[in-house]
Amino acid sequence: MLGALLIVLSATTPASSVFIIAPGVIAQAGTGAFWSFAAAGVVGVFMAFVYAELASAYPLSGGEYAIVGRTLGRLPGFVVLGLIMITQLLILAVIALGVGTYLGVLFDGLDGPVVAAGTVAAATVVAIFDIKVNAVVTGIFLAIEMAALVVLAALGFLHVERPVTDLIAHPVVAGDSGLTAASAGLVAAATAVAIFSYNGYGSAVYFGEETHDAHRAIARTVLWALGITVAAELVPVTAVLLGAPDLNALFGADNMLDYFITARGGDTLNTVISLAIALAILNAVIAIMLLTSRLVFSSGRDGTWTKPVDRALTSVHPRFGTPWVATVLTGVLSAAACFLDEKFLLVVTGTSLVAVYAALCLAVIAGRRNGTTAHARYRMPWFPAAPVAALAALGYVIYQNARDEEIGRPSLGVTALVVALSAAYFVLVLRRRGGWELKGAADDDAVSPPP
Repeated sequence: MLGALLIVLSATTPASSVFIIAPGVIAQAGTGAFWSFAAAGVVGVFMAFVYAELASAYPLSGGEYAIVGRTLGRLPGFVVLGLIMITQLLILAVIALGVGTYLGVLFDGLDGPVVAAGTVAAATVVAIFDIKVNAVVTGIFLAIEMAALVVLAALGFLHVERPVTDLIAHPVVAGDSGLTAASAGLVAAATAVAIFSYNGYGSAVYFGEETHDAHRAIARTVLWALGITVAAELVPVTAVLLGAPDLNALFGADNMLDYFITARGGDTLNTVISLAIALAILNAVIAIMLLTSRLVFSSGRDGTWTKPVDRALTSVHPRFGTPWVATVLTGVLSAAACFLDEKFLLVVTGTSLVAVYAALCLAVIAGRRNGTTAHARYRMPWFPAAPVAALAALGYVIYQNARDEEIGRPSLGVTALVVALSAAYFVLVLRRRGGWELKGAADDDAVSPPP
């Protein structure tokens, strides 16, 4: 459980979220970002309950698609596979592209895509080693990442410029003529972004087949990962908002956290922390490589492609016990994606996660009704409050994306296209072939999935 938790926290990468996503939330909501991250944490609790119950029933390497396929049916499960497969392969490139940004404090003129592809290649090599080795590697990098967040929080709390009641009762945002009150609408809109900064706690399910007592341990891992992630992000963000020397300067800075760290700790500390964040991004790439390769492995085990391809994808390294062919293929595809336009990557991956979250909420409700999750060792409290509340929050996120003409609407269109193509492949290829067989090592107590 501890090893799985270290890898999951590395995939969630709180430091990367604080340094990459949080500035966007602050730019949108000002000091109201405190409420945005707090509200996002509540939504995270709802989704963590959903993940924990479903993962307790089906701790399988296929993750979300394996769960949805066993609760809602094979067609919805395959659609989720299409969404997750594309999202995971491309999100590796999106994250890796951040390495060059933070290494730029030492090396000028770095080629971002080349550095990103090299990062993915290095992560691929590491991911082939034994899962226990990867838990140790990611654990070491995670300790460095968390230390950077502790330093950031200390810089703020040791130099408090405004009372916490200002964040709670009087949030402000940059306006045309200075600071103005942050409206509830701005705070709510920024919450949609903050929700995704916590994402990753559910990835514990991908390591279910390699975790002792998975039916119990994976649910605990999900809940612990969510709690640690929320604390590791909300605390330093709050410290920055309380300790910034000048809010106008913070909101107007090209890089908010560079400004804050330099102002409070100097250029040398800013350089050290930038290098720590580069390591955090590498750590996230390794962790996401681990879970994505297991997703690809599971797709081959379930007979998704042709027999030769499926046979190759399910090859397990004789010494390390890892899906090495699936890992290499994941690395090659993700490294190639590093050379695609970054805006295109954001459009393709933007709203897929919303659709997957929604499918999981429906899956946990259906699992209770049709008995497919009756063997789960963990049962969420106050059912069905969590999935219903999460669905309402996800509906709001979709609404906000529909209003965004630059990325949101195109992203919704791409998500709809992936759903349509996945459904077409299932009907025209898999169903004609005789069906799609869902396999796994954790089905001994399970009820047969609906067709």
